[in-house]
Amino acid sequence: MQLGRDAWLGAVLALLAVGAGAFGAHGAGDERAAALIETAARYQMWHALAIILAAIALPAARLPSWCFTGGILAFSGSLYALALGAPGPVAMLAPLGGLAFMAGWALLALAFWRQRRAAG
Repeated sequence: MQLGRDAWLGAVLALLAVGAGAFGAHGAGDERAAALIETAARYQMWHALAIILAAIALPAARLPSWCFTGGILAFSGSLYALALGAPGPVAMLAPLGGLAFMAGWALLALAFWRQRRAAG
């Protein structure tokens, strides 16, 4: 089986999610920062796994993976930044990341539906 081109990206993002989660559990400055990091790492891990799934199952459908990546950067990235002391307006990126996650799932569902329909 040939892995899709984005599987490596999902694996790297999953690796970073584990590291971020460990930092949140053991090195965050306070409970609020730890909670923000835990949420960011959880969403990052789920979407890193979705990138790997998409890369394996639908290697030609790259748009869902890019939406998931953008969602990780905007949603998880804004939460990590807030946990590390970024100003409050950074939080405005989180909803954009959430929309990117939702778009990725919708595009992934559409790609699976099209694949199933083409198979007959």
